[in-house]
Amino acid sequence: MQPQSARTAPPAAIMPKAGEPWQMEAAEIAALIRSGAVSAREVVSSCLARMDQVNGAINAVVRRFDEEALAAADAADAARLNGEALGPLHGVPVTIKINIDQKGHPTNGGVGAYADLVATSDNPVVANLRDAGAVIIGRTNAPAYSMRWHTANDLHGATINPWHPGITPGGSSGGAGAAVAAGIGPIAHGNDIAGSVRYPAYCCGLVGLRPTHGRVPSSNATATGLAPISSQLMAVQGPLTRTIRDQRLAFAAMARPSPLDPRCVVPAPFAPPARPMRIALVVDPGGRGVDPAVAEAVRRAGRSLEAAGYFVEEVAPPDLAEAGDIWPKLAMADIMAALQPQIDANGDDGIKRAIGLWNEALPRFTASDVLVALGERSRALRNWQIFFETHPVLVMPVSTRLPFAVGFDVADAATTASVIAAQNPMMSVSVLGLPGLSVPTGLVDGVPVGVQVVAGRFREDLCFEIGEVIEAQGAIATPIDPRPAVARPAVARPAVSAPAGAR
Repeated sequence: MQPQSARTAPPAAIMPKAGEPWQMEAAEIAALIRSGAVSAREVVSSCLARMDQVNGAINAVVRRFDEEALAAADAADAARLNGEALGPLHGVPVTIKINIDQKGHPTNGGVGAYADLVATSDNPVVANLRDAGAVIIGRTNAPAYSMRWHTANDLHGATINPWHPGITPGGSSGGAGAAVAAGIGPIAHGNDIAGSVRYPAYCCGLVGLRPTHGRVPSSNATATGLAPISSQLMAVQGPLTRTIRDQRLAFAAMARPSPLDPRCVVPAPFAPPARPMRIALVVDPGGRGVDPAVAEAVRRAGRSLEAAGYFVEEVAPPDLAEAGDIWPKLAMADIMAALQPQIDANGDDGIKRAIGLWNEALPRFTASDVLVALGERSRALRNWQIFFETHPVLVMPVSTRLPFAVGFDVADAATTASVIAAQNPMMSVSVLGLPGLSVPTGLVDGVPVGVQVVAGRFREDLCFEIGEVIEAQGAIATPIDPRPAVARPAVARPAVSAPAGAR
């Protein structure tokens, strides 16, 4: 693994022309289209042109469909002219990750064996985005089986972080993060079972939400097997955006219940917390060590909140790190029992190596361990809920380390063990089914850094409120322009696919 001190300089910025639609927030785009100041076709064309400009360097979108997207944009413009009701994302370009169903496109998950597994219906979260008026312009990359902290696979190749080619864009929603960071679209769909929305957001300088478990529906008709219990308890769908304002908009659009997902619930309204709200600041979760730059990001966020009138104190919920330790107890005995044979049969070298190192770095958990872990989870969630009664929001690291150098997850078992330890703050939130929001706080030597905002179940509103205060401290205002000359990854990358219907 390349040490941080040896990282190459970030790509030189190419200053874009100001005011082009691809640079705008989704909220701004929707308002302009609704008023008739700009057409949906103009906006979609701008994002497709941006994709032409930058995607060859970063390989974020691995399947694009210009004709389909432009036809949807034209339909959106016709609907406005006809006086039809317009959704909150009317005409806004979005991308969808390759591991969920989108009608007419393969749900390949970065695995060659599933290259022709074409969905005949939309996953409910995709249907929700369409119903809100969004225009889907492409599908974004993910590692095979979405089980790596880095995004690369033999089917589509590796995704490169637009901010810095030497660091990971994160995984498994790395293509989604790179696409939004580079300006290909203002909203990207992702999903998260351990940190697969929050970590790419962290690595790419974005806002990324892991919603409360049960908030956003999901169901793949292409999936014929039974869902593992840990997936039922922890897997969620969520958006990646450049701003909190867009995050609110995207989340609201995604979070419409569907009968296709038995986990999906309609939460009752909550009473607002007492003011001034007490914020728990956790600089070093579990006292297990944290990079100084990450610690400073958390403390800086705390200072911003204090200046805004919140009561901030350094205090941690009980069982914080221990909750994160539950994740591998559940997942490695549960998910891998079903997934390991598929990886052995169809996985590429990267996923085989990465998962093999997880198996080396962690104990061999059994079915009995899973049963104990479920009890530990219930106890920890109860303790956290009590903690939220006095401290409704906590701010802590996304990862205790700055974004890792490319190659980190296939190096050796010792490195993998250190990575798992660094990601514990994300995994604890996943285990408990809580909402977690990754918010950027700035750059360290050209590398993004940020914090995670966590609240009680169904309190995404509090995550957004606190996130907006942190965002206002002036983190990362605009996406970087990746240098076209960035070296391609070692894995061969096929050309971007043709419009829908071509394969």
